[in-house]
Amino acid sequence: MRAARRPAARIPTSKVSALEAKFDQIWRLLRPAWAPLPVAEHRFAPPRRWRFDRAFPTEMVAVELEGGVWSGGRHTRAAGFLGDVEKYNAAALANWLVLRFTAADLPAAQAVVDQVVAALKMRRAA
Repeated sequence: MRAARRPAARIPTSKVSALEAKFDQIWRLLRPAWAPLPVAEHRFAPPRRWRFDRAFPTEMVAVELEGGVWSGGRHTRAAGFLGDVEKYNAAALANWLVLRFTAADLPAAQAVVDQVVAALKMRRAA
């Protein structure tokens, strides 16, 4: 008798960008012990397909990592920029605090972590 076949492992549909990987690395290394790990690709406004790059849903704090600033990436072209405006306004109206960082911010790793920690503390105190 043949053994039952295991279902294939599910491959994530989204890839982690270099910018997201760098943020994840500095967050794991520098975050305070009490601070949670963020949720990747958190969907916040169903049925819309909008996702935050990283999110702390309990505190409603999101991190958006804006790539392609100097290379004409999606966030700087007209359609992408307008889509981001709509997304960030919807997030604000839903009471999300959205922090935006670029590749230029990440070398100042401690400053980035400090800003996210300050947002988490502020939301926990509210």
